[in-house]
This record gives sequence, C-alpha cells and structure tokens, in this order.
Amino acid sequence: MITRRLALGLVAGVALMGSAAIAQDFPTRPLTMVVPYPAGGPTDAIARIIAEDLGQKLGQNVIVRNDAGASGSIGTRGVANAEADGHTIVFGNNQTHGNNMFLLREPGYDALEDFAPLAGVGAFEHVYVVRNDLEAENIQELIELAKADPDALNYGSTGIGSGSHLSFELFMERTGTQMTHIPFGGAAPLVTELVAGRIDVSNSTLPSVLAQINAGNIRAIAIASPERNPQLPDLPTLQEQGVENADAESWAAIFAPAGVPEPVLEKLSTELVATLNEPRVAEAIGALGFTLNVRTPEEFRPYHEQEINTWKAIIDAAGVEAQ
Repeated sequence: MITRRLALGLVAGVALMGSAAIAQDFPTRPLTMVVPYPAGGPTDAIARIIAEDLGQKLGQNVIVRNDAGASGSIGTRGVANAEADGHTIVFGNNQTHGNNMFLLREPGYDALEDFAPLAGVGAFEHVYVVRNDLEAENIQELIELAKADPDALNYGSTGIGSGSHLSFELFMERTGTQMTHIPFGGAAPLVTELVAGRIDVSNSTLPSVLAQINAGNIRAIAIASPERNPQLPDLPTLQEQGVENADAESWAAIFAPAGVPEPVLEKLSTELVATLNEPRVAEAIGALGFTLNVRTPEEFRPYHEQEINTWKAIIDAAGVEAQ
C-alpha cells in the first residue's frame, strides 16, 4: 500500500527529476540579450563581450539586440513581456531597473516584480568631459563659467533619468550652478555631438568617452568617484577639487523576465557569473574603463533595493519630475 508520505515523496522526486531535465535541456535555441540602448555605446560593447563567452558556455549563440528608446524602457518592457523560458534576457542598469520607476509616468513594468536578477556586473564610473575649446581646465573653472553666465552652457546626457543626467543635476545642486540639459538616446550620439563641439560638457560614463579622451578629441576635467581611476591616473576627483557629495556610479546587471523556471535561472546565473570571472572577459571589459564587480542574484538583490532608494534620494534632491 502506498502511504501518503510515500506518495508525497514520489511527487517530490518526479518534480526534482523534471527540474533537472529542464535545466539539462536548456537552452534549446539561441538566446537574445536585449540592450535597451543604441549600438556603439558602452553598454552595447560590454554586452557583446559577455555574449560571446556566455554562448560558448551554453552551447548556443547569444545574440545582442539593440532595442532603444524612452530612456531604455522600450527594450526593457519588451523583455518583461517576453516568454519566460530564459531565452530572452536584458542588460539593464540603474536607469532601466531603478530610475525609470520614478521618472517615467508609465514605464510599463516594475523593476523588482517583473524581473529576476541573474548577475550584477559592476558599475560605470562617471567622468566630467568638456569640448576642447571650452575655457575650463578644471572643475572649479567650469563652475566659474557657469556662474558668470547662468544657462549659457549646456550639458548632454544619455537620456532623462540616466545616471549622467541625474548625477549632473546633483552636481548643479551641490555647486549652485545652472546649465541647460540636452538629453540623447544613448552614449554614442552624445559623444558625437561633444566631439563636434555642439555640447559644452557632460558627466559621461568612462567607457563611453575614454577612447575620445585618449585621442585628444575631448578633455576630461574630473572623475566623479571617491578615488582616481587607473585608466586616467592623473585626473583628479571631484572631492580633490572641492566638490563634496556629488559622486554617483551607474551600476549594470543582467536580468531575466519573472517566471522563468528556477532551474533555468540557476543555470543562466551560474554560467553568467563564470563568464564574468573569466580573466580574458574581465580584462576586455576593464580595458573599456568599466569597474567589474560580479554579484550573484543573492548578493545583488539587497544591493538593487538599496540602490533604488539611493537614486530616489538623488532624484528628490535634484528636483527632477516624472515625464
């Protein structure tokens, strides 16, 4: 006679076998990693480095698809609504999976409820860069220029609610300056306009401007981090130049839609963490100026919640309203 305990054990065993089979069979086709920004930017470049190695580990190609627009919410929303089988993931950040909750009236998704984190990747440090002919050799000279003629200068960002936008608003609040905001749809068009001299200044992610700085096409005047970056060791921080409490980093992470079976999430997460810890991958990403800080889902979740609260405070301090 089959007892209730034995029956429950058989059911649990079948479920366990089913979960193992799901994980073993996954993936059954190429994966899509959505980058919710235009091609050519730093997020896109890092995603392609990750996708190549991840595809080798999973035995299927990982195709990077750029689905830009609306501060990254279009591509992110598409992944939230994608089939929850693990074959569609998104390379998100503090804008797509944080700030959009407060700065877009209808983002079309919930950053916490509609996604499962797979791995925290790290953070983009921000660097203040100016067009070559702007008469500001350091951050204090920029502040003096801005105060001498309010609203005469403009600053570019990678979009409303992006780290470059909010951290610059925080900078202006801390320094008592005012400049005109010009948002772009991503880093690539912003940098093009900066090099062309049509944008005065930007607080851009280091990977998006490092090559142009090294080529002499634009000038770096400060790094917005507690310490100097080894890629630009002679560039002083904001704090070294007398600007306090204006640092802000933009984190990046990879997510799957909520509802993906747990065994698939575990397999994806394990292979992603392994990819990010590959020396050749870490070296390639680090060369772009990105600060790698790999986190498992268990490590990333509390960090994610904390960062949402931090950026909400920055938004409130800067007085930026939802669009």
